[in-house]
Amino acid sequence: MEIRPTTDEDLDVFVDTVHAAFGSFPETPIEGGGLWWSALETDRCVLALAADGRPVGTAATHSFELTLPGETLVPAPGVTAVGVLPPHRRQGVLSAMMRHQLTELRARGEFLSVLLASQATIYGRFGYGPATYTAQLKVARNEAALAVPRARGVAHAPTTGSDNGSVEVLRRAECGEILEEVYDRYRRAQPGALSRPHRWWALRAGQPPISPAPRYVAVHRDADGVPDGYASYSIESGTLTVDETIATDDAVFTALARFALGHDLVSQVVFKHLPPEHPLRWQLADLRAGQVSGDTDWLWVRLLDVPRALTARGWFTDGELVLDIDDPFLGEHDRYLLTIRDGKADCVPTDRNPDLSLDISDLGSVYLGGTAPSTLVRAGHIRAHHPGAATLADALFRAERSPHCLHWF
Repeated sequence: MEIRPTTDEDLDVFVDTVHAAFGSFPETPIEGGGLWWSALETDRCVLALAADGRPVGTAATHSFELTLPGETLVPAPGVTAVGVLPPHRRQGVLSAMMRHQLTELRARGEFLSVLLASQATIYGRFGYGPATYTAQLKVARNEAALAVPRARGVAHAPTTGSDNGSVEVLRRAECGEILEEVYDRYRRAQPGALSRPHRWWALRAGQPPISPAPRYVAVHRDADGVPDGYASYSIESGTLTVDETIATDDAVFTALARFALGHDLVSQVVFKHLPPEHPLRWQLADLRAGQVSGDTDWLWVRLLDVPRALTARGWFTDGELVLDIDDPFLGEHDRYLLTIRDGKADCVPTDRNPDLSLDISDLGSVYLGGTAPSTLVRAGHIRAHHPGAATLADALFRAERSPHCLHWF
């Protein structure tokens, strides 16, 4: 078997192969773009070829930036279009492509990669761990009243509209530049968020609101008229579904939620892709009016250079932790002393006794602060070598707020 990078001339072969791997057919091109594969970068795609030269597998990465805790932006290759033709599965093709890809990413100087897992059982064995989570909230329209905040001095009381902003409804085609600019402001401050390169918006490659699918967009503007949030939505069979809500602060989100929940001629409102512990459910006058569903993993993280990754993110508690890390897929085993002082980390090899022993996939899960190390200790995945190790790790790895990723790729 040969694994080689693609060229522009290989694009049709690559697209046909990955669709065949998933048992689907390429969509028919439409005016305005919208083909998901149009955003692929051919120099970051690979084909696996059988001995007779026929393509049997595909894999690719997108060039993204990931926002780490502390609002640090780092390169993050987004793994996508991974597929193996059915007759060639369970013969080592996928493992060979993953090993080839990780080797190439390291050669490019990358210290982490990310992906969205089509199946949760596949990518853990390659060192990826679930790092962000998402859910949807369904609210019956007749139970959608928002409560008056009890905290004194709250400036964005959800029933008064006192955020001094305004909401304007536009068609998707009328506000492309606004969406791109507001999303970029949001993702730079949100741990776990990925960039959306301009070419994605220009090619309309992705899911709503990037794609050409017809959508209305509620655009929020601040008191000076500057856009600072939006909600992309559609209405079908009495249900208003919000694909994506982007807000630069909680007051803006509340204003957009108030708009959606107050929409006439709908029986229920569904907010897709809310982060864990989002306050919207608590803002409802009736807590039980909001029904949470679809709680699932979203962004998976794989660390390729542990010291560089750990020193790149921001930290919010001082302390020391010795991590004994096993990377069975790449055949590596290392032990590091992580020292955090004044928000910065130092990570060096050590022979000190470990505080925690963990798999590289577990480190990926806790890296952004969305999974508590103590949860994985209790699950039997991470070994804590003394009673205080898990508590200390929880304090060190926490982020300023829950990491969240909205981008689909």
